[in-house]
Amino acid sequence: MIRLRRVLDDLAGRAPKRVLAIVLAQIDAALEGVALAVMVTIGEIEPPLARLRIAEIEHDGDAHRGRLVAELAATLATPIDREDLFRLSRSVDDVLDHLRDYVRETDLYGVRLDHHAVAILEQVAIGLRDLRRALDRLVDRPVEAAEAALAAHKRSGRVRHLYAQGLAELLSGEVTGPVLKQRELLRRLDVVGLRLAECADALADAMLKRSL
Repeated sequence: MIRLRRVLDDLAGRAPKRVLAIVLAQIDAALEGVALAVMVTIGEIEPPLARLRIAEIEHDGDAHRGRLVAELAATLATPIDREDLFRLSRSVDDVLDHLRDYVRETDLYGVRLDHHAVAILEQVAIGLRDLRRALDRLVDRPVEAAEAALAAHKRSGRVRHLYAQGLAELLSGEVTGPVLKQRELLRRLDVVGLRLAECADALADAMLKRSL
């Protein structure tokens, strides 16, 4: 019965949106991770509790990724190339993994970052929402989807700029043990931005193939 329903969905053109909905759920999990990272940075949640919560969020993200792999194996029609979908999903997963590491390391190192980290995380959140908008429009409004993917990539560039600013300020004074720990946390957020760029690149490459 499930196999028949999948075939009927393929024939009716519903399969592409079903596949995209899973990736969108992955992005939503990453956005939850960003929100939690902001909360632990500004002290709204204690690091040990945040560490437990990020593990739950990551588990949800992994579950969505598992669903996507199964869906790609069973679906006849996909909105973009399967390999690109898998690459996009993997990159979103990487974003969440590094957010998890940031929260865990905040607890492990016993230090917090400042407004630079919050600004970086805000850019990551905007970039993820840009990706979400691109996927929402991928099937019906591809031009808008391409614009949103480009916007997401620009956010990753903004993350790199904010990281450089934050690092320069952090290292402008005495380099103590806590400062070195903060530098590691800041670098972790920079890597989150790099993984965001990979998400945008994966989607842009897929859309280029789709237009040829």
